[in-house]
Amino acid sequence: MTEPTPDSMKWVCALSTRPSLEAAVIEVVEQAQTLLETPADLGFVFISSAFASEFSRLLPLLRDKLPDIPLIGCSGGGIVGVSQRGKVREIEGEPALSLTLAALPGVKIKTFHLTAEELPDLDSSPDAWVELVGVPIADQPHFVVLADPFSAKVNDLLQGLDYAYAGASKVGGLASSDRMGGTTALFCNDRSYREGSVGVALSGNLVMDTIVAQGCRPIGQPYWVTEGERNIVLGLQERDSLEESPTSSRKVVTQRTPLEILREVIDTLSEDDRDLAQHSLFVGVAQNEFKQGLEQGDFLIRNLLGVDPRVGAIAIGDRIRPGQRIQFHLRDAQTSAEDLEVLLQRYQTETDAKSSAIGALMFSCMGRGEGLYGEPNFDTQMFAQYLDRVPVSGFFGSGEIGPVGNTTFLHGYTSVFGIVKEKD
Repeated sequence: MTEPTPDSMKWVCALSTRPSLEAAVIEVVEQAQTLLETPADLGFVFISSAFASEFSRLLPLLRDKLPDIPLIGCSGGGIVGVSQRGKVREIEGEPALSLTLAALPGVKIKTFHLTAEELPDLDSSPDAWVELVGVPIADQPHFVVLADPFSAKVNDLLQGLDYAYAGASKVGGLASSDRMGGTTALFCNDRSYREGSVGVALSGNLVMDTIVAQGCRPIGQPYWVTEGERNIVLGLQERDSLEESPTSSRKVVTQRTPLEILREVIDTLSEDDRDLAQHSLFVGVAQNEFKQGLEQGDFLIRNLLGVDPRVGAIAIGDRIRPGQRIQFHLRDAQTSAEDLEVLLQRYQTETDAKSSAIGALMFSCMGRGEGLYGEPNFDTQMFAQYLDRVPVSGFFGSGEIGPVGNTTFLHGYTSVFGIVKEKD
C-alpha cells in the first residue's frame, strides 16, 4: 500500500489510436506526464482488443516509462480516453490505448488481484474479506474492480465487498473483446492475468460518486410481488387492489398473474412501443422498500427471460421475493439517451460536481456506443455537457459494475460513471 505525500490532487487522461503498440505507449505516457506535471501515484490503462496478440507486451513497455506506480487495467472491445485536443473519445473497432495518471495526495492506494478460488464463502465474516483485500474497514475505501467475464465469480465478489465495506462506492466492468470468444486480459502492477479480477481500493482524502444509467424507461405502474420463487414471479398486486372480504371486514389481497398484467400494460402502449416491447422489454426491481414515489435510478433493470402461459408466470434475470415492487420497462436509443441525461441533470443539481470533480472512469456496455445511437462519442459528449473539463477514461465491456440503491450489481446495456472528487 502506498500513501503519497501532501500536494495538489490531479487526474489526467491520454489516448492514442496509433496501430503500433510501442508508438501508442510512448504517445499516451508523454501526453499524460506532460499534463500531470507531477509524479503520478496511480494509473489506469485500457487497451483495445485490436492489440490482442500483443497484450503480454503492454506492461513491459509501460513499466519502462512508469516503473513504480500502482497500476490496474484491462482489455476492451472499445476504449474511452482524451485525445491530444482535449476531447473525450470513444474508439470502437480500431486500435486504441488509454492511460490515466493521477496524483492523489492524502489517498491510500491498494491494488489487488483475486482468483475465484480465493474468495471467502458468502457466509464468512467481514474479517475474511478484509484479510483478502488488505484494507481495514475503518479506512472507508472506494473500489474500482475489473474482472474476467468467465472466471471471476464477480457476483460473489461484489456481494462480499458490499458485506464487508457497506456504503463504499464500487464501480468497474468485465474485460471484453470486439468479437465472440476473443482474448481478454487484466493488468495489475507488473503482471497480466487471464482469470479472476483486479482492482484498487482508494481511501482517505477522496470521494467517488456514481452514476448508473441503465437506459430504460418505465411503462405502466409499479406492482407488489405477492408470490414468487427464485427468479419466477407468480403473482402481482396493484397498490390499491384490496377488497373487503364477504365474511369479515378484514381486507384481502387481490392477486393477479404477471402475464395478465403485462398484456394490459402492452395494450395501453403506442404502436411504436408495442413493437419495441417485442424485443426490448425488461423488468425493473425497486431497490428501496420504503420509498413511495419511485423514479429513474430506483430500479435494478433485469432481463425478462420468458413467460409461462399455463400459470401466467414470468421469469426474470434475478432472484425475486414477495414484498418487492417491480415495474415493466422499455429500452431503445432515445430512452438510453434520456435516462443518462436525467441522471446527469440530477447529479449536477444535487452536488457541486462541476467545481470539485477531478476525473471520472466510464464503464459502458458493448451494446451501447455507436451501434445503439448511430453516432460516436454519444455518452461521453453528454457527460461533458454537464461535467465539462472533467477527464474521462474507460472501456466498453461485457458487463458493468455499479450500485443501485445501497447494493452493487453487475449490469448489462448500462453506462456506469465513477466520478472522483477530493474529500476535503
